[in-house]
Amino acid sequence: MVEMKSIRKIPLKQIDLSDETFSINFMPNLQKLRSSIEEIGLVHPVLLREKDDRYQIICGFRRISIFNELGNSEIEARVFDKKEMDDVRCFSFSLHENLTTRGFNTIEKAIALDKLVHHFRIDPIVVVKTYLPFFSLEPHEKILKTYLSLAQMEDEVKIYVLKEEVSRFNIRILSNFNSEDRRDLLTLFSLLKLGENYLREMLTLLEEISRRDQTRVRDIIHRPEIKTILSQKELTPSQRTERVKKVLIGLRYPRMHQMEEEFEKKRKALNLPSGVSLHHPPYFERKGLRIEFRLETLEEYRSIISSLSVLPEKKEFQQMLQSH
Repeated sequence: MVEMKSIRKIPLKQIDLSDETFSINFMPNLQKLRSSIEEIGLVHPVLLREKDDRYQIICGFRRISIFNELGNSEIEARVFDKKEMDDVRCFSFSLHENLTTRGFNTIEKAIALDKLVHHFRIDPIVVVKTYLPFFSLEPHEKILKTYLSLAQMEDEVKIYVLKEEVSRFNIRILSNFNSEDRRDLLTLFSLLKLGENYLREMLTLLEEISRRDQTRVRDIIHRPEIKTILSQKELTPSQRTERVKKVLIGLRYPRMHQMEEEFEKKRKALNLPSGVSLHHPPYFERKGLRIEFRLETLEEYRSIISSLSVLPEKKEFQQMLQSH
């Protein structure tokens, strides 16, 4: 157990602000902390370690940053000798202090796990068993790999993952794309309205099309039909999403897309009354049709039944039954 040091005042100019060995901050919200420091001062001293003729930050990156912004020349700190605390122990201090004072967002967990494995050379098996539960994550190798892949992604992608609360499943799909593809995807997604399920569908379709056709994601999303949709300013993000998804489905399943267009053409030719809809089986996997209708009055019922009674005489309806 390391002896806790007495509090000293350390000049900020003697602290190495460029050394982020133990930092795990990503997009920190400093407003509350800044307000607290301005109002009552520093509640907890920072932790430093001697580093040649300067000091290395163990805990307190955000507090030191705010002190600098406020024009202070020194800060209260507990200082450890380099021989007392090795790197892993220092990082452990940083993790525990941050966990008790503020917690970690998704990207910070990824940064911490990446440092444990690649910087501090902790055995991945140990990281899975010991550190994943520390971050309230299930102790599975697959989860560790997901977070390690996230740590290597571009900052703009990390910001998107954090703000949109992207699931681990979708993070894994994102990791299958290269850096250029991910940046192009962010440009596309900024014009759409994507919940978790839509994002999964989009990413899966793009990945499958790209792999099958041996083409870049950029070439897919810059296709004329998609660019036309994105350029239509009168469309809402939701409408753009639906139309882009339809294009991608057509590219991924060209035969089904053709069948869908033929079905829609025949359905329109039937001139069904308002409130009546005609559906084919999902993915045209079996034969048969489904007719649905809504009504409020007996007269509407009679009118609908009358309209439906003549369907067998129409060639389009006959063809639809034969085909589906």
